Amino acid sequence: MERLQKVIAHAGVASRRKAEKLIAEGKVKVNGKTVTELGTKVSSNDEVEVEGVPIDKEQPVYYLLYKPRGVISSVSDDKGRKVVTDYLPEVEERIFPIGRLDYDTSGLILLTNDGEFANLLMHPKHEVDKVYIAKTKGIPTKEQLQQLKKGMSVDGEYLKAVHAKIMSTDAKKNTAIVQIILHEGKNRQVRRMFDALGYPIDKLKRERYGMLDLKGMNAGDARPLKPFEVKQLRQLAEENVK
Repeated sequence: MERLQKVIAHAGVASRRKAEKLIAEGKVKVNGKTVTELGTKVSSNDEVEVEGVPIDKEQPVYYLLYKPRGVISSVSDDKGRKVVTDYLPEVEERIFPIGRLDYDTSGLILLTNDGEFANLLMHPKHEVDKVYIAKTKGIPTKEQLQQLKKGMSVDGEYLKAVHAKIMSTDAKKNTAIVQIILHEGKNRQVRRMFDALGYPIDKLKRERYGMLDLKGMNAGDARPLKPFEVKQLRQLAEENVK
């Protein structure tokens, strides 16, 4: 379910603020009934009309992008920096990223125009594994990695990893390659946890999202998800609801 004004904005009829005004003025109908409540939510099955004209509904589309470093996880940037949708110029639908990866973080990110699907995957209670590989400055101890799994308070926010293990170390350079699995996707979560331990991250990459990975892809590559992959992601999220 998505807020009515968001659905209208996504359809390109009006900005979200203008859509709110249209709703308040009684110019929007849902399934033939006038709606004036701004908190109203609708599903993809609901018929929405704005000033008597049905809004065009896009077919849902789903894409996987190998986001390079130095790219914003957004559809636009007021500073003119590259954004994830720049790598899918041929896509006509109004897609947006599911969650985000930091500007300096590379790896797997999904894009869609399906709000219900995005909300399903982003909710932490649905426990979809997000697997990251980090290169740390310094070599964390097993006890410190255990602290990541126990959880920690950073800047007043509780952060926790599902799993963390050292893949390799370089004693000469004093660096480590660490695998971390999250269910949450809080802002700069992996970097903030390692900063709190005293091991800043030099490089960070998301290698896997659920059962999807980046095999055979280079940074900047994108591909549509196969129907069975979309179905598997839905099932994975729904099965993990506690």
